[in-house]
Amino acid sequence: MAQKEGGTEQGRLKTEDSLGTKTMAGAPLAGGGVVVEVREKKGPLRAAIPTMPFPVAVICLFLNTFIPGLGTFVSAFTVLCGARSELISERGVCCVFWLNMAAALIQILTAVIMVGWIMSIFWGMDMVILAISDGCRDQGIPQDV
Repeated sequence: MAQKEGGTEQGRLKTEDSLGTKTMAGAPLAGGGVVVEVREKKGPLRAAIPTMPFPVAVICLFLNTFIPGLGTFVSAFTVLCGARSELISERGVCCVFWLNMAAALIQILTAVIMVGWIMSIFWGMDMVILAISDGCRDQGIPQDV
């Protein structure tokens, strides 16, 4: 019985080892390989988050943390002041402004049941992440760092 358990454990180890080997064998080689690109599909509200300067994004995160929706409300006006967004080319500045206003309203109205507060904090974190990645892109730093 002890040998049987040990045998199954060895079998599991061999399976894991072979999976590790298969993973290594599928890695890109020097002569060629497969490049896979992964893109996150964002909804219209999430795609409307503007890319702001880092200090403004941090202020919006701070506001969203303590007064849900206020930072998102402020970020809506940054769109009118020239902040970029993924959605501006498709829908225009006015539509992106109103989508941010709608997100702020949703955060304010649902803050009573904590959903809006959590959404508001995540929204602020996304603003900071977008600001950091935009700053890295401007300086030529790879974004996976």
